[in-house]
Amino acid sequence: MAKVRKLLHTRYRVNDLEKTVRFYREVLGLEEVRRHKSPRGSELVFLKAPESEELIEICYYPGSGPVQVQPDLTHLAFEVDSLEAFREHLKKFGLDYSEPPHIREDGSGFAFIDAPEGYEIELIQRGRSGSGY
Repeated sequence: MAKVRKLLHTRYRVNDLEKTVRFYREVLGLEEVRRHKSPRGSELVFLKAPESEELIEICYYPGSGPVQVQPDLTHLAFEVDSLEAFREHLKKFGLDYSEPPHIREDGSGFAFIDAPEGYEIELIQRGRSGSGY
């Protein structure tokens, strides 16, 4: 039986490539792995989180028209050590959570921030037992 082997990347198309890439690199701390132009003319930047194999592809392709992200359509989720410490980090960029942390009894929790262009980012803090999802 044929089946897929693993997730390689997730693509998000944007209107402002450099602003978005700067956010993912500077605010979230992702690493830019590679950048190139596709055969059809898309400008592509691939990013990854330090402990992940999967990539995020940020795509600028004006030929498809302007990007309009619908509310609550999609989001990326990243693990952080501490939601409170990450809030302090966000303040350095003049940012805060768009939805404040929800912390459970075991210390696990989540919060949301807005990335450029209307995409949401979920940040997850694991609890004492390693839970968090």
